[in-house]
Amino acid sequence: MSSAWYGFPARKLTVVGVTGTKGKTTTCHMIYHIMKAAGLRAGLISTIGAYFGDQEIDTGLHVTSPDPRELQRLLKMAVDREITHVVLEVTSSGLDQFRVWGINFKVAVITNIYPDHLDYHGTMEKYVAAKKKIIRQAETVVIPRDLPYFKEEGRGKKEEGRRKIVVFESGNSIVSANRAAAMSAAEVLGIKKAEAINALKDFRGVKGRLEAVYQNEFLVVIDFAHTPESLAAALTELRKSVKKNGRLIAVFGCAGKRDHGRRRMGEIAAKLADFFVITAEDPRTESVEEISEEIAKYAIKAGAIEISNKAWPLVTKARPLQTQFIRIKDRQEAINYAISLAKQGDVIGLFGKGHERSMCYGKTERPWSEYEAVQKALRICAVSLDI
Repeated sequence: MSSAWYGFPARKLTVVGVTGTKGKTTTCHMIYHIMKAAGLRAGLISTIGAYFGDQEIDTGLHVTSPDPRELQRLLKMAVDREITHVVLEVTSSGLDQFRVWGINFKVAVITNIYPDHLDYHGTMEKYVAAKKKIIRQAETVVIPRDLPYFKEEGRGKKEEGRRKIVVFESGNSIVSANRAAAMSAAEVLGIKKAEAINALKDFRGVKGRLEAVYQNEFLVVIDFAHTPESLAAALTELRKSVKKNGRLIAVFGCAGKRDHGRRRMGEIAAKLADFFVITAEDPRTESVEEISEEIAKYAIKAGAIEISNKAWPLVTKARPLQTQFIRIKDRQEAINYAISLAKQGDVIGLFGKGHERSMCYGKTERPWSEYEAVQKALRICAVSLDI
């Protein structure tokens, strides 16, 4: 009904859909950046927001895939503004609930697949089945080679002799995988590889994705990582920026009423960080204490030591024999504490909130800005602001 109400706007656009467990948003923004560099009248609808040409449209969304009415309204807006190509970030729940019904994708990109959202889908098989729905709506599918659960597609086999399968090599990091996926999608659209590579040279990244917000004697980075796999990728990448004798400090929590497998982030932090703080991240109707307890159990099982108070002798060097951590319920206080610990050469990663502008307690969304929280912490710690 929404598609019909707005005149089936997707039929007048070349639409690229991007799905996967992680890397969706960055890959979408890379494709959009390449499109604009190639001179196309491009638009983007992603977790961050909607962009038509160089104009940002404030959607106020706290979800990746809008409901059908909002999505079709945005696509109609794109048509009215003479946009020809749109990149659309697509979630498994969006596919399962037919939010992108009626959209025929010129290209569908599947970035990767890891266990997640099982609180919604129930089983990994149902999660994968939801992701695969995008294939049936696509003319060409771009997919990593040897992607678990996508063996036939990963070999480049055409489905029913109609859909073309383009396979790309993921490389050894999420960054290289995102680039490879974006360039493969661009090539399907007729953009030369050399042109795409050149366009990505000045790609400045995505808001809230490994975004450096303070860089002086130490580095503070905001990232959206909220699963074990994405946290592992982020911490591995940030380790490269830790200076001699510096430490990698992480601040994160886990969302309430979401897949409990995410709470294994405690294990990941225990293995890859030098010190970390467990705090709130959209607890919803669960208590922060109960969520933190579960994260802490994974951390302790992986060999981390919990400190009982802020006066404990903290980690003073990089790669200690045992990672230490503390629980601080209030996220602002947690960020204040992490930044108060910072010394020359340290890297502090704040994970889970990224670009989001609210935090859910109970059933209420309260205003929250990770950026404002960092600025407040820096002021409290009397650090000269250089953001």
